This record gives sequence, structure tokens and C-alpha cells, in this order.
Amino acid sequence: DYVHTHYGLVTGARGGHRRSAGQSGLSRRRILFFLPLTAFLFSLNLQPLGRPLTLSRVLITKRIMKLPACLVSQLRQVARHNFSNRMASLHTSAARTAAAPGDFRVESDTFGELKVPSDKYYGAQTMRSMMNFNIGGEHERMPLPVIKAFGILKKAAAIVNKEFGLDAKLADAISQAADEVIDGTLESHFPLVIWQTGSGTQSNMNVNEVIANRAIQILGGQLGSKSPVHPNDHVNKSQSSNDTYPTAMHIAVAMEIDTRLLPALKHLLDALRKKAQEFEDIIKIGRTHTQDAVPLTLGQEFGGYAAQIEYGIERVKVALPRLYYLAAGGTAVGTGLNTRVGFAEKVAEKVSQFTGLPFVTAPNKFEALASNDAMVEVSGSLNVIACSLMKIANDIRFLGSGPRCGFGELSLPENEPGSSIMPGKVNPTQCEAVTMVAAQVMGNHVAVTVGGSNGHFELNVFKPLMVSNVLRSVRLLADSSVSFTDNCVVGIVPNRERISKLLNESLMLVTALNPHIGYDKAAKIAKTAHKEGTTLKESAVKLGFLKAEDFDKWVRPEDMLGPK
Repeated sequence: DYVHTHYGLVTGARGGHRRSAGQSGLSRRRILFFLPLTAFLFSLNLQPLGRPLTLSRVLITKRIMKLPACLVSQLRQVARHNFSNRMASLHTSAARTAAAPGDFRVESDTFGELKVPSDKYYGAQTMRSMMNFNIGGEHERMPLPVIKAFGILKKAAAIVNKEFGLDAKLADAISQAADEVIDGTLESHFPLVIWQTGSGTQSNMNVNEVIANRAIQILGGQLGSKSPVHPNDHVNKSQSSNDTYPTAMHIAVAMEIDTRLLPALKHLLDALRKKAQEFEDIIKIGRTHTQDAVPLTLGQEFGGYAAQIEYGIERVKVALPRLYYLAAGGTAVGTGLNTRVGFAEKVAEKVSQFTGLPFVTAPNKFEALASNDAMVEVSGSLNVIACSLMKIANDIRFLGSGPRCGFGELSLPENEPGSSIMPGKVNPTQCEAVTMVAAQVMGNHVAVTVGGSNGHFELNVFKPLMVSNVLRSVRLLADSSVSFTDNCVVGIVPNRERISKLLNESLMLVTALNPHIGYDKAAKIAKTAHKEGTTLKESAVKLGFLKAEDFDKWVRPEDMLGPK
């Protein structure tokens, strides 16, 4: 931006560069070479001879170009360091966690020193991520289930590393700090957003830094000292972001499904089954293509809804075994570099012990790192549930349409006023909420599918996108299922009189005559009745196809509910 603005370089249609008219003619290569020096001098507020600022930049750069090469080399090093520090300072002051002067400590990573708020356990790498990825704000933060899963993983790794020689005092402090991550005590120390590196490296380091600093504090050390507990050497021992993040993904999603989604779907399933039983003797007209069809019971209709949810639960459960495979122990590319034999198996065993879920080490770590097919599979099962809920909620709200000018077969609970202008209006709001959730889950699945298809070579780098969308789908489906059940399904009441009226007016009852007089004659009876506005019985007798008593004997809705 500096080069474009002050030296007139603009990008051409084919990626080339040209000079803007009336501006200095310096080559792109030389400008990029001397740019740090110019930035350095202007960071010291140099403006020679009182000339205009734009001209001063050009003059300063030209003067630098005349200096001896050895001096230029030294100046460039100083300039880069100065410029980097000043930019870091600007970013830090703009960070959300900025505190008043004096409320900072200084921490460092391999890129240099950064100021970190003194009341936070995270360190330089977390701060640098906040500087570089200020995207989306608070509501785009890394999901807390992922952070909790990281705490579980880091605790398991510390215990296993202790078995393999990690100092017991350090391992115990790491485990204690990890417990505080798991129980949510340290929630405010995880500010990073989803939109970061696709491997989740910054979030892994956020967890490492928080646990390390908390462990240091437990041991009486100084925050930010990386002693006696180091975030990489101790908290991240035998681990890589490339295997820890997918492990945390699987732990987080599996736990949310187990504790939140499956109980919610079971709650809805039970309510639908109860309604199916309650409505088993209510015969109504069926509809296909939104047109009148043959009869069924309202109980059979609700039984179909219940089966959809039952099968949805089964689909989720079928996907879980692949979700129970953990990538931990694969480290950078799946080979297990820098781990000990048995580390992966022991970590999975500890995670299973802590969660009560049957986690095991992934049989193929290369697949576990390079792809996230298990996440796509789970998301697919959630997508099917969303499709089911969309159908069920739409059916119920259409059957409850009215109250006087719609289908009116069902009366839905009246939970709140429905209109700001039409007095007395009540709307099927729970059904509307569920259908919106279903649409969102379908959209989430598209994002997960795109993310899952982008596993390049040894690592998929869409992991935060994928897990955040799957977790959101799990939460939305779970919450909406409970809300829909408690505020709609359990309170549905059939309008028997309306159901009976519509049933007896249907021309499709003529289908019962097919075995007796044939399809063609039955069709003529229906068409004649519709055209002349008569009943099926009147039309059949008028056409001479059968007697009135035969019609009464053969056209009985209660005998049309199943095979003979």
C-alpha cells in the first residue's frame, strides 16, 4: 500500500507494473529493497529541509541509495527490526484486550517480543494471532467445546508424558491447569476466532500458553517466563497442531452429540410416538402432490414423523465409530515423529476414561490428518435430520393452517401474539423456527463439505471452519428439537370434525371401487361427481355402475387403511 501510494506503482491487467504520471520513477525491485529504510527514517519523524512529505520520501530513498553497501545492509537490519516493532505496537494497541499503560508484561515468540495483558494467561503467539486475524468479532470465537476438548487432550498427554519421563511436578501442574480449562474457569483466556490458520495452530498454541502460564503460576513462577513450564516443550510434548486439533475436533463433536443432540432427539421422538398412539383411531384424508389421496390415520401420519427422527438418531450413531478415532500421536504428517511407542494408544485410553466415550487411536494417522471425512460424515447425518425436521415442521404448520380458511386439521399451541397489526392472529412460530434451523444446518453442511474436500497432501487446512459448523449444527438441532417438542408437539390437538368433513368430501375414496368395477369406471365416477358437484355415491348410481348398497359396503374408509 505504501509503494502504491507514494511511488505510483499500479498493477496492470496482466499483473505487470507501471508508473503513475507525475510521480517518482523508481523500479519496483529497488523500492521494495529500500522500503524498510524509508519506513525506518519516517518512524523517527525525519522530514529534511521542510519539504513536502511526499517529496521527502523520495529524497530520503535516493540518499540512502548512495550509501556504501555494508552500511546499507546494517541499516536495513535495524530498519526491519524497528519497523516490525512499531507495527506490532500499533496492532497491540488496537487489540481487543488492550489495557492501560503498565498493565502489560512482555513475552516473546520466534518472531520477537510482544506486550501481553498482565491479567491474561495467554502469550505472544496468541497476541500475534489477535493482531493478524481480527475477523468477525466475539461471536466468531473458537467454540468452547473445542477449548474444553483441548483441555481434556492436554491433560491426557501430560499424564502419558509423565509415564514416559516428563518431570512429575511439571506434569501434575499441567494437569491441574488443564482441569481449569475443562471446567471453564479459564474461558476468558481464549479470545481467538475461527478464522485463522486452517490447521488450528494458533488455537493449539493459545491452549499451550494458557496451560503453561497457569502451571507456572501454580508452581510459584513468573508469568511469561516459560519456566519451569514451557508451552511447546512440556504442554505440547509429543504433539503437533496437526494432530491435536483434529483430535480436539472429534472429542468436542462426539461429546456434544452424546450430551446434547441425542437426548434432544430422543425427547422429540418420544413425543411424536405418543402422539401417533393418541391419534391412531382418527381417520383422515391423505395427500400426495398436495392433492387429495386415499385415507390413512393421523396416527399413521405421526408415526411416519417418529420414524424419521428414529432413523436420524440411528444415522448419527452409525457415524460415531469414525468420530471416536483420534489423530493424537500422528504429530506433523502422521508418522508419529517425536513421540514414543504406545503414546497414541495411551492418550486415547485416557481421553476415553475422562469422557466416558469409546475413543481409540486412529488406525491410520495419515488419513486422520490429511482428511476430515468423519466430520463430513457426521455433518451429513445432521443434514438428513435437518431435512426430516423441515418436512415434519412444514406438515404440521400446514395441517394447522387457518383457523377458518386453511386445512384446519390440527390446532397448534398458541404461545404468543402473531401480528403487530392484525388483532387476535396467532402464528405457528415453533414450526417456523425449526424450518429456519433446518435451512441453516443445510448451509452448514455445504461449508463442511467444501472444507472436507480440501485436504491437500498430508493435511486438511479447513479444520476450524468444519468443526465450528458441525458444532453449530449440533447445537441448533438439539435446542430446536427441545423447543419444538415442548412448545408445539406435546400440545397439538386434532380437530376431529374438520378432519371428518374433509375425509367425506374427498373423491379419492373411489379408489376402493377399483377391485370391484375396475379403474376406468371408478375414474369416470370421480370425474362425473367432481364436474356435477355430486357425491361419489350419487354419481356411481346415476352411471349405473353399482347399487347404493354396494357402494356403502365397498367404500368404507376404515377398511382402506392397510392390506387385506
